[in-house]
Amino acid sequence: MSASKAYKELDLSESHSIESSRGNKDCYFWLIFAALCLALFLSALELTAVSTALPVIVNDLKGLQFSWVGTAYALASTAFLPMSGGIAEIFGRRIAIVIALITFMIGSALCGSAQTMNWLIAARVVQGMGGGGILSISSIIVSDLVPLAERGLYNSLIGLTWAIACAFGPLIGGVLAEHGQWRWLFYLNLPIGGCALLSVYLFLKLPTPPGRVIDKLQHMDWLGNFIIISSTTSVVIGLTWGGVQFSWSSSKVLVPLILGLSGICVFFIYEFRYAKNPIVPYTIISNRTSCSGYIQTFITPIPVLAMAYYLPVYYQACKEATALRSGILLLGLAVMIGPAVIVGGISVKVTQKYRPQLWIAWGLVMVGTGALTTTQADSPTALVVGIPVIAGAGAGVLYAVTCFPVLAPLPVTSNAHAIAFFAFCRAFAGVWGVAIGAAILQNELQERLPSAFLDSIPKGNVELAYSIIVTIKDIPQPMRSQVQMAFAAAIAVIWKALLGILAIGVMASTMMEGLALQSQTDDKWTGTGDKWAATGKINV
Repeated sequence: MSASKAYKELDLSESHSIESSRGNKDCYFWLIFAALCLALFLSALELTAVSTALPVIVNDLKGLQFSWVGTAYALASTAFLPMSGGIAEIFGRRIAIVIALITFMIGSALCGSAQTMNWLIAARVVQGMGGGGILSISSIIVSDLVPLAERGLYNSLIGLTWAIACAFGPLIGGVLAEHGQWRWLFYLNLPIGGCALLSVYLFLKLPTPPGRVIDKLQHMDWLGNFIIISSTTSVVIGLTWGGVQFSWSSSKVLVPLILGLSGICVFFIYEFRYAKNPIVPYTIISNRTSCSGYIQTFITPIPVLAMAYYLPVYYQACKEATALRSGILLLGLAVMIGPAVIVGGISVKVTQKYRPQLWIAWGLVMVGTGALTTTQADSPTALVVGIPVIAGAGAGVLYAVTCFPVLAPLPVTSNAHAIAFFAFCRAFAGVWGVAIGAAILQNELQERLPSAFLDSIPKGNVELAYSIIVTIKDIPQPMRSQVQMAFAAAIAVIWKALLGILAIGVMASTMMEGLALQSQTDDKWTGTGDKWAATGKINV
């Protein structure tokens, strides 16, 4: 089905009036936008800071399930995202983002006070639910206030927020971990989150749908949410256990994977055919351009998060870098993403096109990832720091621009559901990026580490080898070099696997059409709410 035909077939309800953009933004708009950027700053800081401190955290808590520190956050964030669109549509944007911020702050406090690895993992689940809500609902609010034709500029400003957080995140994580104060990685979210919460409460005074809470709850697609949450959880459990705790052929891996993937298929069938108030309406993916955009959105975070988590492993294991130094070395990747987001967003605003930027970006990420496959334990530090800059430049453009093919064919009244599913694709991909990397790393280490070194690990537990990274510098030669070569070779396999995954994104990018960008917004959310007052109904 062509994009134009799909657009005509979508339901443009009369209760959703659409008006043209009014051009210049007033002070009230900028106060709202600043509050959203502050909230988004939290998520970006959390993403980049934890990875550099993870080996120290694992060693301090004497934990084994290191991969769950990353995947637990991504899992909870992903599972909550489809629901976030429905919550924002039924309860209002302001209430939804306040709930997300409070949840994130509670999770951060629990992470900072964790005494065991299981405690930390459970707290990361709570934190992830809030973080996912912040990302999704902030994007929904921006889409309500800014038409798609102008959104490239504002995506660039959001990119600047991410750039600042990405620049400081690894350094903050490294400094605190090196001084034994990693708990403040999480405690710092409390004052920043408090400022964001106060700003949102004071300035984000968008219309709130009328009606009783019980009536609003009845409009939620509870069955659909249950299916996608349980299915996503099952898939992540299988990915996390596969090849690490159990073999890939084990029923404890195959059963959750099969059940989870089958459940996701059931979820889409239910949403498209049976759900009364679907959280993922069929209309948002019924055209090839939006479908292409969603696939590209899903592929983009896989290499980025894999690099964010496993480049510090390389730096600390092979270059004997401290947590702080690994954070500094990661700046090439982290800092480049922000400016690339800015360039990508502004280029769409200026040219009103999005396809050329995406094709160039995919080429950059492929080149950068391919070059990483050639690195070895003794590769020059400048090389292993510089190569990720290339991938970061492409990834930043992808982060900024993939939303345009998703939204270009859709009416603005589809914003909440379309963007919530967009955020779900991005977050779910992050789960795969971290989990696939962890599985490859552990499987390869099992094969490549010297037998004498493996014998020194209790019960041959390779996951424990991750926590021993900080002590590699104390291993006598020649075993130290052998261990470092094993880590370098294992991590190189991760980059090779990512090349195959990136090829899917490249192929998907050839499907999209070059459509005009809309210059309208939905006055249901930018107006005074008279549409609700007139009808007395909740429009879902």
